[in-house]
Amino acid sequence: MDQKIINLYDSYTHSQINRKEFMKKLALLTGSTALALTILPSLESNYAAASTVKDDEVHAEEITFPGVNGQLQGLFAMPKGNKRKLGAVIIIHENRGLTPHIKDVTKRVALAGFVALGVDALSPMGGTPEDENKGREMIGKLDAAQNLGNYLKALEFLRAHPLGNGKTGVVGFCWGGGMANKLAVADPFLNAAVAYYGAQAKTEDVPQIKASLMLHYAGLDERINAGIPAYESALKANKIDYQLYVYDGVNHAFNNDTSPTRYNEAAAKLAWERTINLFKKKLG
Repeated sequence: MDQKIINLYDSYTHSQINRKEFMKKLALLTGSTALALTILPSLESNYAAASTVKDDEVHAEEITFPGVNGQLQGLFAMPKGNKRKLGAVIIIHENRGLTPHIKDVTKRVALAGFVALGVDALSPMGGTPEDENKGREMIGKLDAAQNLGNYLKALEFLRAHPLGNGKTGVVGFCWGGGMANKLAVADPFLNAAVAYYGAQAKTEDVPQIKASLMLHYAGLDERINAGIPAYESALKANKIDYQLYVYDGVNHAFNNDTSPTRYNEAAAKLAWERTINLFKKKLG
């Protein structure tokens, strides 16, 4: 697909333009409104393909746990039949909420041998809606300080969980990747943080990072990649333990296998192997 179309969709999904403007521009790029409507399904997420982990492979259940100002919702998962304490990982969703895709990613983390918790950041607003466009609107209305506090509460919950070994990590995607960087700054007890194509932490906050970082970037993601040089310089200057990978020729959201136009199987597989290896090293 024309990269201009993918870049346009990226602008739309990150609220730089509204849906009406997006459809107008998409029609111009494709040549007609009819063609734009034909292409649209290949750009948007197909959650019918979200499930990759079988029900008998992990134990997964919807739970609630304490947040800053009320209960939070999430998907808790662990390996089926596990009897020992495990490292715990929070999965931080994209800017649409705790979608079927991110729930499946939570199960993938559990399948790899960890206690996993996919937090619904939209819990204070009633939870993630089925309409992902509404979810994006809701994300923009979250109170930033409360949201960060809620994720810190989730980490506290996992550290105290009887099935956890006290070690914690986070992995986030897009909006969640930015949150992973923020949590690395905010939580001195965090052992590992993995950010997929997420906004970087402020360079002046880098000295506060104690966790081991792994940063995955898409080679074609100019918007996010613009922040790499300053961030990496600060990480090096402060002797932070980090790994940074740029996957050439792939788009933002390359890990999302429900987004057929942007998903890249080879890059997703390699990034995932690196992610799980880091968690095994730091949370075991």
